[in-house]
Amino acid sequence: MEHSVTSLEAKANVCCVKFNPSSRFHLAFGSADHCVHYYDLRNTKQPLCVFKGHRKAVSYAKFVNSEEIVSASTDSQLKLWNVNQVNCLRTFRGHSNEKNFVGLSSDGDYIACGSENNSLYLYYKGLSKHLLTFKFDTVRSVLEKEKKEEDANEFVSAVCWRGHSNVMVAANSQGTIKVLELV
Repeated sequence: MEHSVTSLEAKANVCCVKFNPSSRFHLAFGSADHCVHYYDLRNTKQPLCVFKGHRKAVSYAKFVNSEEIVSASTDSQLKLWNVNQVNCLRTFRGHSNEKNFVGLSSDGDYIACGSENNSLYLYYKGLSKHLLTFKFDTVRSVLEKEKKEEDANEFVSAVCWRGHSNVMVAANSQGTIKVLELV
């Protein structure tokens, strides 16, 4: 590709970019400025909306459906936004995320994210509190057996739903990959 079709200039580091699944013209990006920016590529002079509310960098922004975006930040919060409204619809708390990219995925009604306590957290988009957690086993060498579990520095680093199913994959910082089924 020799030529760019268009260009957007963000004022801060961009951590993620996603197209709206129902539009080839609309995209969202999460940024170190603590915001999610939503653009129409046919008019890039200014965003359609800037979603403000996180206290730290937005590491992930994912479309839950064509009108809703979920964002993850290193402020240990997820936020649900409607592309037609400025205000946050819901804030999700429970997981820990202050420094690592911990993964974020959605199947439409449910949102899954990793955590810095080596757990996967599952939220329902209609409730602020998590529904369930899945804790990865802590991996230790013989020399580390005296270490407490909280000192392990392991975290869930990647999460992915299999489309239109109750199956997801989660992986952690130690290279363990789990295929999970919600029953």
